[in-house]
Amino acid sequence: MRRGRARSFAPRYPSWLAAPLLGYYLLLFVAPLAILVAFALAKQGDSFAGSQIIYGFYTDAISQVFDSLYVNVFRQTFLMAAGGTLATVAVGFPLAYWMARHVSPKRKGLVLLLVIIPFWTSFLIRTFAWKLILDGDGSFAGALHLNILYTWKAVLIGLVYGYLPLFVLPAYAALERMDWSLVDGALDLGATPWQAFKDITLPLTRPGLLSGTLLVFIPMAGEYVIPEMLGGGRFLFVGNVIQGQFIGADNWPFGSAVSLGLMVLLSLFVILYLISAMREEQFGA
Repeated sequence: MRRGRARSFAPRYPSWLAAPLLGYYLLLFVAPLAILVAFALAKQGDSFAGSQIIYGFYTDAISQVFDSLYVNVFRQTFLMAAGGTLATVAVGFPLAYWMARHVSPKRKGLVLLLVIIPFWTSFLIRTFAWKLILDGDGSFAGALHLNILYTWKAVLIGLVYGYLPLFVLPAYAALERMDWSLVDGALDLGATPWQAFKDITLPLTRPGLLSGTLLVFIPMAGEYVIPEMLGGGRFLFVGNVIQGQFIGADNWPFGSAVSLGLMVLLSLFVILYLISAMREEQFGA
């Protein structure tokens, strides 16, 4: 007697439905990445001889990335991105907690709108506004005798302000989905508010917090507008180096090599996040 094949109840979809996504991925990610790799493995020629870029398999540009000057720029960028992310979490998590826990359902839409409204204005204009606010010769900072423009403090303020909504929204979504009766039950049974937060709120909302942290950290590490405008060019990020090589120095191989270095380092953080998310899903944390 011939044994019948096991019947699968999983939904089946035609494979061609994935074609638009595959085309999008190839056109907007794989192809630009391949071009970037080709430029990184090229060599800057002698501009006086009329040869700008020599294509081939050269490692000069990649080796230059490991120069101590640029290693320090990478270190400074990631330290500032980490500090900006921590400051954003310190400001954004209490705000998201307040929105989810204490704002009445009728007013939550209005509060969310107030968080999103800054996105309706150009990022460049908002950053320029902070330049006027923090200018020591201006009305606001001058009245407070505050003179932090073109310092790391001004850059940090700009980073936190610019990327705060990117953390607040996923953190709020995680807090909103939480079953608050668990916290109320813990408090009724004698737990302190801190114990209830540490043992219930924080573990249940950790995926949303990690997503928000990553959404903030990655663009901060690639930022170049805020350091340029609020740091006055005295506080270099990796993004400023990339911009300078492509636009100012016209050294595309080295600019591409620095871009690849930044992508590799940021990919490590994404991999760590994915491993953490998979472990939480596996063990039900």
